[in-house]
Amino acid sequence: MSTPKIAVDAAPSRRTPQGLVEKRAISAPQALNEAYHYPRPSSFSRALRLDIKGVTILLISGTASIGENGETLHVGDFAAQLWRTYRNITGLLESEGATWKDIVRTTCYLRDIERDYALFNEIRTQFFKEQGLDPLPASTGIQAILCRPDLLVEIEAMAVFDSDRKRNDSRA
Repeated sequence: MSTPKIAVDAAPSRRTPQGLVEKRAISAPQALNEAYHYPRPSSFSRALRLDIKGVTILLISGTASIGENGETLHVGDFAAQLWRTYRNITGLLESEGATWKDIVRTTCYLRDIERDYALFNEIRTQFFKEQGLDPLPASTGIQAILCRPDLLVEIEAMAVFDSDRKRNDSRA
């Protein structure tokens, strides 16, 4: 029996009733590799950039303490994994000229929320203060089984900003 063929539209943009929507994958190889380069490949983009009528939306996939070669970093150390997760998300944001000030929402997955939430919240509060965030992003915390048994935390995020911003604008 033959495998059915699936038509895929490889165009970087699609028209919608509201106008032109451009969509493309983004990455930050200086921080972490692409999931399809894992020893056991995974099929998702690290993040997508959507440009819609002058507004850019970055949809950042669940990001964890993963190194440049796809390895889990800081096994067993929740705090170190969380800091690396923030570093990886920061790299994805910077690759598109965004900062944490552009983040409007995070979803935070903790392997053991009862054990780790207090430390998670303490580090998140410190990190957000260091970033000068006001207002803070909307956020949800969820206990979850993560994709690797040695991961303790994973965060997905959404950033929104003006599409006209230059990619190297750090927006202090």
